[in-house]
Amino acid sequence: MSYVKVGTENGADINIYYEDHGQGQPVVLIHGYPLDGHSWERQHRVLLQAGYRVITYDRRGFGRSSQPAVGYDYDTFAADLAALLDHLDLTGVLLVGFSMGTGEVTRYLSAYGSDRVRKAALLGVVPPFLLKTDDNPQGVDAQVFEGIKAAIVADRYTYFEGFFNNFYNVDKLAPERISERAWQASFNVAVGASPFATYACVDTWLTDFRDDLPKIDVPVLVVHGTEDRILPIEATADRLPALIEDVRLVRIDGGPHNIAWTHPDEVNEALLGFLNE
Repeated sequence: MSYVKVGTENGADINIYYEDHGQGQPVVLIHGYPLDGHSWERQHRVLLQAGYRVITYDRRGFGRSSQPAVGYDYDTFAADLAALLDHLDLTGVLLVGFSMGTGEVTRYLSAYGSDRVRKAALLGVVPPFLLKTDDNPQGVDAQVFEGIKAAIVADRYTYFEGFFNNFYNVDKLAPERISERAWQASFNVAVGASPFATYACVDTWLTDFRDDLPKIDVPVLVVHGTEDRILPIEATADRLPALIEDVRLVRIDGGPHNIAWTHPDEVNEALLGFLNE
Protein backbone atom coordinates (compact mmCIF):
# COMPACT_ATOMS: atom_id res chain seq x y z
CA MET A 1 0.00 0.00 0.00
CA SER A 2 1.39 3.40 -1.02
CA TYR A 3 0.84 6.74 0.67
CA VAL A 4 2.08 10.30 0.37
CA LYS A 5 2.03 12.60 3.40
CA VAL A 6 0.20 15.87 2.72
CA GLY A 7 -0.02 17.43 6.20
CA THR A 8 -0.76 16.85 9.86
CA GLU A 9 -3.66 17.20 12.27
CA ASN A 10 -2.93 17.37 15.99
CA GLY A 11 0.43 15.74 15.41
CA ALA A 12 -0.94 12.87 13.31
CA ASP A 13 0.05 12.52 9.66
CA ILE A 14 -2.52 13.11 6.93
CA ASN A 15 -1.78 10.58 4.20
CA ILE A 16 -3.20 10.15 0.72
CA TYR A 17 -3.52 6.57 -0.49
CA TYR A 18 -2.63 5.94 -4.13
CA GLU A 19 -2.10 3.09 -6.57
CA ASP A 20 0.39 3.26 -9.45
CA HIS A 21 0.26 0.62 -12.17
CA GLY A 22 1.65 0.09 -15.66
CA GLN A 23 4.19 1.87 -17.81
CA GLY A 24 4.04 4.64 -20.36
CA GLN A 25 2.52 8.11 -20.25
CA PRO A 26 0.93 8.73 -16.83
CA VAL A 27 -2.83 9.13 -16.46
CA VAL A 28 -4.02 10.35 -13.04
CA LEU A 29 -7.66 9.51 -12.28
CA ILE A 30 -9.44 11.61 -9.63
CA HIS A 31 -12.69 10.18 -8.29
CA GLY A 32 -16.04 11.72 -7.47
CA TYR A 33 -18.02 12.11 -4.25
CA PRO A 34 -18.51 9.94 -2.22
CA LEU A 35 -16.48 7.17 -3.86
CA ASP A 36 -12.78 6.28 -4.04
CA GLY A 37 -10.12 5.50 -6.62
CA HIS A 38 -11.47 2.01 -7.31
CA SER A 39 -14.57 3.60 -8.86
CA TRP A 40 -12.51 3.97 -12.06
CA GLU A 41 -12.35 0.21 -12.66
CA ARG A 42 -14.07 0.41 -16.07
CA GLN A 43 -11.45 2.90 -17.27
CA HIS A 44 -8.43 1.58 -15.34
CA ARG A 45 -8.23 -1.74 -17.19
CA VAL A 46 -8.78 -0.16 -20.61
CA LEU A 47 -6.10 2.48 -20.04
CA LEU A 48 -3.57 -0.14 -18.91
CA GLN A 49 -4.32 -2.22 -21.99
CA ALA A 50 -3.77 0.86 -24.14
CA GLY A 51 -0.26 1.24 -22.74
CA TYR A 52 -0.71 3.98 -20.16
CA ARG A 53 0.67 4.21 -16.64
CA VAL A 54 -2.44 4.63 -14.47
CA ILE A 55 -2.43 6.33 -11.07
CA THR A 56 -5.52 6.50 -8.88
CA TYR A 57 -5.82 8.00 -5.42
CA ASP A 58 -8.40 8.49 -2.69
CA ARG A 59 -9.32 12.04 -1.75
CA ARG A 60 -8.69 12.92 1.90
CA GLY A 61 -11.64 11.72 3.96
CA PHE A 62 -12.49 8.92 1.53
CA GLY A 63 -11.35 5.39 0.77
CA ARG A 64 -8.04 4.40 2.34
CA SER A 65 -6.75 7.95 2.77
CA SER A 66 -6.65 9.65 6.17
CA GLN A 67 -9.94 11.03 7.46
CA PRO A 68 -9.02 14.32 9.11
CA ALA A 69 -11.45 17.06 10.11
CA VAL A 70 -9.49 19.71 8.19
CA GLY A 71 -8.71 20.57 4.60
CA TYR A 72 -12.02 20.23 2.81
CA ASP A 73 -11.63 23.01 0.27
CA TYR A 74 -10.33 23.08 -3.27
CA ASP A 75 -7.10 24.88 -2.46
CA THR A 76 -6.22 21.97 -0.17
CA PHE A 77 -7.51 19.32 -2.56
CA ALA A 78 -5.35 20.81 -5.33
CA ALA A 79 -2.36 20.92 -2.96
CA ASP A 80 -2.91 17.21 -2.20
CA LEU A 81 -2.86 16.48 -5.93
CA ALA A 82 0.28 18.59 -6.36
CA ALA A 83 1.97 16.67 -3.55
CA LEU A 84 1.20 13.38 -5.29
CA LEU A 85 2.48 14.57 -8.67
CA ASP A 86 5.64 15.92 -7.03
CA HIS A 87 6.12 12.74 -4.99
CA LEU A 88 5.98 10.60 -8.13
CA ASP A 89 7.81 13.28 -10.17
CA LEU A 90 5.33 12.90 -13.01
CA THR A 91 5.56 14.83 -16.28
CA GLY A 92 3.43 14.79 -19.41
CA VAL A 93 0.48 13.89 -17.21
CA LEU A 94 -3.04 13.32 -18.46
CA LEU A 95 -5.31 14.53 -15.63
CA VAL A 96 -8.78 12.98 -15.59
CA GLY A 97 -11.37 14.07 -13.03
CA PHE A 98 -14.94 12.97 -12.40
CA SER A 99 -17.51 15.10 -10.54
CA MET A 100 -15.68 16.56 -7.52
CA GLY A 101 -12.47 15.49 -9.23
CA THR A 102 -13.12 18.05 -11.98
CA GLY A 103 -12.64 20.72 -9.32
CA GLU A 104 -9.20 19.37 -8.41
CA VAL A 105 -8.14 19.40 -12.06
CA THR A 106 -9.42 22.93 -12.59
CA ARG A 107 -7.95 24.42 -9.42
CA TYR A 108 -4.64 22.58 -9.88
CA LEU A 109 -4.13 23.92 -13.40
CA SER A 110 -5.09 27.41 -12.27
CA ALA A 111 -2.86 27.45 -9.19
CA TYR A 112 0.11 25.30 -10.23
CA GLY A 113 0.17 25.64 -14.00
CA SER A 114 0.70 22.97 -16.61
CA ASP A 115 4.42 22.19 -16.32
CA ARG A 116 3.58 18.61 -15.37
CA VAL A 117 0.36 18.30 -17.38
CA ARG A 118 -0.19 17.64 -21.09
CA LYS A 119 -3.99 17.32 -21.26
CA ALA A 120 -7.04 17.23 -19.00
CA ALA A 121 -10.39 15.46 -19.16
CA LEU A 122 -13.43 16.42 -17.08
CA LEU A 123 -16.35 14.00 -16.66
CA GLY A 124 -19.63 15.01 -15.01
CA VAL A 125 -18.29 18.48 -14.28
CA VAL A 126 -18.78 20.73 -11.26
CA PRO A 127 -17.40 23.97 -12.84
CA PRO A 128 -18.00 26.69 -13.61
CA PHE A 129 -20.15 27.70 -10.59
CA LEU A 130 -23.10 25.85 -9.08
CA LEU A 131 -24.47 28.48 -6.70
CA LYS A 132 -27.22 30.77 -7.95
CA THR A 133 -26.24 34.43 -7.49
CA ASP A 134 -27.12 37.73 -9.13
CA ASP A 135 -24.30 37.25 -11.64
CA ASN A 136 -24.86 33.50 -11.97
CA PRO A 137 -28.60 33.00 -12.58
CA GLN A 138 -28.01 29.54 -14.10
CA GLY A 139 -26.94 28.21 -10.69
CA VAL A 140 -28.82 26.31 -8.01
CA ASP A 141 -30.48 28.00 -5.03
CA ALA A 142 -28.42 27.91 -1.84
CA GLN A 143 -31.26 26.29 0.11
CA VAL A 144 -30.85 23.12 -1.95
CA PHE A 145 -27.35 22.63 -0.55
CA GLU A 146 -28.47 23.50 2.97
CA GLY A 147 -31.10 20.81 2.58
CA ILE A 148 -28.46 18.29 1.52
CA LYS A 149 -26.35 19.05 4.57
CA ALA A 150 -29.38 18.76 6.84
CA ALA A 151 -30.22 15.38 5.30
CA ILE A 152 -26.66 14.14 5.86
CA VAL A 153 -26.76 15.23 9.49
CA ALA A 154 -30.17 13.64 10.04
CA ASP A 155 -29.27 10.26 8.47
CA ARG A 156 -26.46 10.09 5.97
CA TYR A 157 -27.25 6.45 5.14
CA THR A 158 -30.74 7.33 3.97
CA TYR A 159 -29.36 10.36 2.14
CA PHE A 160 -26.93 8.17 0.21
CA GLU A 161 -29.75 5.86 -0.86
CA GLY A 162 -31.54 8.69 -2.62
CA PHE A 163 -28.28 10.18 -3.86
CA PHE A 164 -27.17 7.00 -5.61
CA ASN A 165 -30.59 6.43 -7.13
CA ASN A 166 -30.09 9.74 -8.93
CA PHE A 167 -26.34 9.23 -9.38
CA TYR A 168 -27.17 6.28 -11.65
CA ASN A 169 -30.73 7.18 -12.76
CA VAL A 170 -31.76 3.81 -11.36
CA ASP A 171 -35.40 4.20 -12.37
CA LYS A 172 -34.37 4.32 -16.04
CA LEU A 173 -31.08 2.43 -16.26
CA ALA A 174 -31.41 -0.50 -13.85
CA PRO A 175 -30.66 -3.33 -14.19
CA GLU A 176 -29.13 -3.14 -17.68
CA ARG A 177 -26.59 -0.37 -16.97
CA ILE A 178 -26.50 -0.37 -13.17
CA SER A 179 -27.05 -3.63 -11.32
CA GLU A 180 -28.29 -3.90 -7.75
CA ARG A 181 -24.92 -5.27 -6.71
CA ALA A 182 -22.97 -2.42 -8.34
CA TRP A 183 -25.30 0.10 -6.68
CA GLN A 184 -24.72 -1.60 -3.33
CA ALA A 185 -20.96 -1.52 -3.84
CA SER A 186 -21.07 2.25 -4.29
CA PHE A 187 -23.25 2.60 -1.21
CA ASN A 188 -20.81 0.53 0.84
CA VAL A 189 -17.88 2.74 -0.20
CA ALA A 190 -19.84 5.89 0.64
CA VAL A 191 -20.83 4.82 4.15
CA GLY A 192 -17.20 3.92 4.85
CA ALA A 193 -16.10 7.49 4.17
CA SER A 194 -15.57 10.02 6.94
CA PRO A 195 -18.91 11.32 8.23
CA PHE A 196 -17.27 14.72 8.63
CA ALA A 197 -15.94 14.70 5.06
CA THR A 198 -19.26 13.70 3.54
CA TYR A 199 -20.82 16.74 5.21
CA ALA A 200 -17.97 19.22 4.70
CA CYS A 201 -17.58 18.47 1.01
CA VAL A 202 -21.05 19.79 0.21
CA ASP A 203 -19.85 23.37 0.67
CA THR A 204 -17.00 22.75 -1.78
CA TRP A 205 -19.56 22.13 -4.52
CA LEU A 206 -20.29 25.87 -4.36
CA THR A 207 -16.73 26.87 -5.29
CA ASP A 208 -16.61 29.55 -7.98
CA PHE A 209 -14.24 28.34 -10.71
CA ARG A 210 -15.01 31.08 -13.21
CA ASP A 211 -11.65 32.78 -12.68
CA ASP A 212 -9.77 29.47 -12.79
CA LEU A 213 -11.06 28.19 -16.12
CA PRO A 214 -9.53 30.82 -18.45
CA LYS A 215 -6.10 30.04 -16.94
CA ILE A 216 -6.17 26.48 -18.26
CA ASP A 217 -3.66 26.30 -21.11
CA VAL A 218 -3.83 22.62 -22.09
CA PRO A 219 -6.39 20.85 -24.29
CA VAL A 220 -9.48 19.81 -22.32
CA LEU A 221 -12.06 17.11 -22.99
CA VAL A 222 -15.45 17.49 -21.28
CA VAL A 223 -17.79 14.47 -21.18
CA HIS A 224 -21.21 14.81 -19.57
CA GLY A 225 -24.51 12.91 -19.52
CA THR A 226 -27.52 14.67 -20.99
CA GLU A 227 -29.71 13.35 -18.15
CA ASP A 228 -27.36 14.12 -15.27
CA ARG A 229 -29.59 14.77 -12.24
CA ILE A 230 -26.74 15.60 -9.85
CA LEU A 231 -25.01 18.24 -12.01
CA PRO A 232 -27.38 19.19 -14.84
CA ILE A 233 -25.57 19.68 -18.12
CA GLU A 234 -27.16 23.06 -18.82
CA ALA A 235 -25.69 24.55 -15.62
CA THR A 236 -22.28 22.96 -15.99
CA ALA A 237 -20.73 21.37 -19.08
CA ASP A 238 -22.66 23.40 -21.65
CA ARG A 239 -21.10 26.58 -20.22
CA LEU A 240 -17.47 25.49 -20.40
CA PRO A 241 -16.74 26.08 -24.11
CA ALA A 242 -17.12 29.81 -23.48
CA LEU A 243 -14.67 29.70 -20.55
CA ILE A 244 -11.84 27.37 -21.64
CA GLU A 245 -9.71 28.23 -24.65
CA ASP A 246 -9.14 24.71 -26.02
CA VAL A 247 -12.08 22.48 -25.13
CA ARG A 248 -14.07 19.68 -26.72
CA LEU A 249 -17.51 18.78 -25.35
CA VAL A 250 -18.93 15.27 -25.73
CA ARG A 251 -22.53 14.71 -24.65
CA ILE A 252 -23.52 11.17 -23.65
CA ASP A 253 -27.14 10.82 -24.72
CA GLY A 254 -29.28 9.59 -21.84
CA GLY A 255 -26.27 9.46 -19.55
CA PRO A 256 -26.68 9.95 -15.79
CA HIS A 257 -24.07 11.48 -13.50
CA ASN A 258 -21.71 8.50 -13.28
CA ILE A 259 -21.35 7.89 -17.01
CA ALA A 260 -17.98 6.24 -16.40
CA TRP A 261 -19.87 3.24 -14.98
CA THR A 262 -23.14 3.22 -16.93
CA HIS A 263 -21.74 4.19 -20.35
CA PRO A 264 -18.13 2.94 -20.28
CA ASP A 265 -17.87 2.19 -24.00
CA GLU A 266 -18.82 5.74 -25.00
CA VAL A 267 -16.69 7.31 -22.27
CA ASN A 268 -13.65 5.17 -22.98
CA GLU A 269 -13.86 5.81 -26.72
CA ALA A 270 -13.96 9.58 -26.16
CA LEU A 271 -11.22 9.44 -23.54
CA LEU A 272 -8.81 7.22 -25.48
CA GLY A 273 -9.38 9.16 -28.68
CA PHE A 274 -8.54 12.38 -26.89
CA LEU A 275 -5.53 11.01 -25.02
CA ASN A 276 -4.07 9.37 -28.14
CA GLU A 277 -4.14 12.50 -30.27
